[in-house]
Amino acid sequence: MSVTIRRARTKDVAAIRDLVAPLAERRVLVSKDTVAYFEGLQEFHVAEVDGQVVGCGALHVMWEDLAEIRTLAVADAFLGKGVGGALLRALTVDAVELGVHRLFCLTFETDFFARHGFAEIDGQAVDPEVYVELLRSYDEGVAEFLDLERVKPNTLGNARMLKQLTPQDGRA
Repeated sequence: MSVTIRRARTKDVAAIRDLVAPLAERRVLVSKDTVAYFEGLQEFHVAEVDGQVVGCGALHVMWEDLAEIRTLAVADAFLGKGVGGALLRALTVDAVELGVHRLFCLTFETDFFARHGFAEIDGQAVDPEVYVELLRSYDEGVAEFLDLERVKPNTLGNARMLKQLTPQDGRA
């Protein structure tokens, strides 16, 4: 099986939405409106097998040294075949190229992320000064990162995980 990882295009939004929908129904990922996928499309990569989109993931920069892995999803038929890992590597390369030093994620898939160098954290991953700045963001994902009370119903009890990046992570 040959997996191609590439930047998402507008024509991929329907496939991304379809990948996320069953996970949102199971409350593994937060449901989003289609317009949100278009607005954040430049953050997404997709995984293709034989021209079919079988996975997606996004990198959202939150601060100078911090980005979040978001909406990492793989079609059930391709779980355990390296698709998620390939997407995560591509997003990590992007993070390093952008100058990010830490990656954050909210996830139920703690074993997967731990295999890729993430560790569970307690509390905040940013200094109090940065926390105050991030409070000004309108992005719901940032509110979830900050663990704000108003988004608690959306965080689904996910584990908070963080990875310190090295220049080595910038190689595909």
